[in-house]
Amino acid sequence: MALDVGNKRIGVALSDELQILAQPLYTIHRKGIERDIEEIVKIINDNNVEEVIVGLPKNMDGTTGFQGEKTIKFAEVLRQSTDRPLIMWDERMTTISARRIMIENDVKQKDKKNLVDTIAAVVILETYLSRKNMERG
Repeated sequence: MALDVGNKRIGVALSDELQILAQPLYTIHRKGIERDIEEIVKIINDNNVEEVIVGLPKNMDGTTGFQGEKTIKFAEVLRQSTDRPLIMWDERMTTISARRIMIENDVKQKDKKNLVDTIAAVVILETYLSRKNMERG
């Protein structure tokens, strides 16, 4: 599972059982960290998630800025709420990729706001799975 954690929304994506394909699940509209974590833990348990990939926003020079620090704190709370491995994953350029995907697929303007985070989570998961599968051979 991958998460694209934002201030107002969290995009969620899941992989297939073979860990080859990433699929959008939905966007969580944030209601406070406790409720957000509860919903994510429910998704983890309901879908037998093996590991959680959290997109880490970094600056273009590779440093972690304010949003990255907020995401790390969120991930630390999530890590304490589940026994699944949690991996921080560089998400630079994922929102740009997500927007490009929406443009290419003629997503309506009114739907873009709610979809961008979920599609960004798909991009995060795709890059993670691709790297993982390359390392396996």
